[in-house]
Amino acid sequence: MSQQSAVPKPSLQGVRTKVRKGQVKAQAKHEPAVFRDQLYKHLETVPENDFEGFSAKLVQAGGTLEYLKYADALFEILLVGGLIQPGGSYLDDGAPMSPFSIFNARNPPDLEELKKYVDVFNKLNRRFKYLQKPFEEQSLPTLLQYIGRWSSEQRDKLAMTLGLLLSQGLVTAACLQSLTKDHLVKNDQSINILALVFSAYLTDQSIDHLAATLKRGNIKDLLLFFPPNKRDAKVLDAFFREKNLPTVADWYTKKQYAIAKDAIMKELKEVVERSDDSESIISAIQSKLEEQRLPEAELIQSIWQGLMASVDWSARPDQIEGLALREVGKFAPVLVAFCKGPKTQVALINIVQVYCYDDTRVMKAFPQILKVLYNKDCVSDQAIIYWHQKGSKPQGRQHFLKATEGLVKFLQEQEESEEDEDEE
Repeated sequence: MSQQSAVPKPSLQGVRTKVRKGQVKAQAKHEPAVFRDQLYKHLETVPENDFEGFSAKLVQAGGTLEYLKYADALFEILLVGGLIQPGGSYLDDGAPMSPFSIFNARNPPDLEELKKYVDVFNKLNRRFKYLQKPFEEQSLPTLLQYIGRWSSEQRDKLAMTLGLLLSQGLVTAACLQSLTKDHLVKNDQSINILALVFSAYLTDQSIDHLAATLKRGNIKDLLLFFPPNKRDAKVLDAFFREKNLPTVADWYTKKQYAIAKDAIMKELKEVVERSDDSESIISAIQSKLEEQRLPEAELIQSIWQGLMASVDWSARPDQIEGLALREVGKFAPVLVAFCKGPKTQVALINIVQVYCYDDTRVMKAFPQILKVLYNKDCVSDQAIIYWHQKGSKPQGRQHFLKATEGLVKFLQEQEESEEDEDEE
């Protein structure tokens, strides 16, 4: 047996073993510099500022060059003009800058010119759809973390280009996460870049469109782009107003208000489930306001919605109106505590109007609810009269104005009689 095992096995001579193409590519040497030189040969033939020509050449080159394998190198060349080494510096091998890159745009950066560069990226990614993922998940985040390496003009060009790419839906806002790194947020570097991104974005799109883009990109808090010692809502508001971006400041404020309102409504529901004592509810609201202040109108809306959400509305249909009046009377001390000014009182009436309009079960009870609020000193007669004359909301306006005519007439007559007594 041992002698047989020592005999060499026969083999075929002069036969080539077939290897799969994918295996050959996987084993091939990664040579981004060679890829760059080959790409340059295509781009060098295009006249300067011939954007249609650059688009055509990039599509043509994609037929022979391995764009997917060298996606990072491709976008480094097209965005910043050359290959980038770890650390953010250019590869020092004597190669010239790319014939096409956004850094070739004129100074100072011009948004209309940069749109032509962005159009080249749009056509490239539409033709080679597999480039979309490495573009937004690898290339852009990597280049953004090195943004401190570029000159101020180059940073501006990259930021404005990114804003245009985002506004056209060519990339998601997830790439902006790179700007929240510690070495970038210091010295206001990240937030200044973000301001340029937003400014370019808002030239073509609305603030609501931008808000939706940020939400899809999981950008939850703009304060993370500020240095740690400046992460304050007032600082953010002042910064964006100074940068002539008041819509961003207003949007962020409204967003913070919405978060605070949700927190108050959630807290109210939990407190009422434990105890419906008015003092406990007022104390819980005040503790939440210490975390985030709210305008009085926004606050009273969240209190009303939170209190109404805590009510068990599972009564018979013919008992719903009576239940609503009892609950409003029970929670009136809470409303009184935070409904002090005339504007807030009118706001409360409008909140109740819209609530009754949305919930048809209590729509007929609106005049009675208004009486309860008046009798409990939540709203004044002047607030009711002003609401009836010119302060009502459009939702169900004619119905509610007609339903409260009797109450308003009574209040007006009472007010006139008091004036007559004062004159006597």
